[in-house]
Amino acid sequence: MSNRPGVGDAMPDIAMETADGGSVKPSDFKGQKLVMFFYPKDDTPGCTTENKDFTALKAKFDKAGVTLLGVSKDPPKKHQRFMEKHELKVPLASDAEQNGLSDALGIWTEKKNYGRTYMGMVRTTYLIGDDGKIAQVWDKVKVKGHAEAVLEAAKAL
Repeated sequence: MSNRPGVGDAMPDIAMETADGGSVKPSDFKGQKLVMFFYPKDDTPGCTTENKDFTALKAKFDKAGVTLLGVSKDPPKKHQRFMEKHELKVPLASDAEQNGLSDALGIWTEKKNYGRTYMGMVRTTYLIGDDGKIAQVWDKVKVKGHAEAVLEAAKAL
C-alpha cells in the first residue's frame, strides 16, 4: 500500500484503549518524543522479549525524554495480565477496533504461515518527533537488539 503514512507524515490520531480501561491517542504526546511499537500478540516468545527489552531500557528512554507505548490488538485485560506476569513497565494500548491505528498505518495485514492465510500485525516501530510527525519507521522488526537501536535513534532526534 503506497498510502501508508511514512517519515515526515503526521501520525494518524486514532484513539486506543489502555490496559486500565482509559484512552490514549498519539496527539496526547504532542510536545514530546514518542516511540510506538506495534507487535502481534501478548505472551508469545518474540513479543514477550520485545516488551521486556523496552522495559529494561525504559529508564534510559525516560532520561532521553522519550515516551514508550506498546500496541497490539489484544484486549486490555490480556494486556494487564501480560504486564503483571512479566513485570513490564511500558504502558500497553489495545488497538482492537476495526479501522484502528494499525489499520490506518497499513500494518494490520494479511499474513501467511504454514499455508494458512490470516490477518495479523506486522511488527513495526514508529519514532514520532515532538511535532507529532513520524521521524523514523522500523518495518518487519527483528527483536534482537531492536530496543537499543530505537533508543539510539530517539536520542539523536
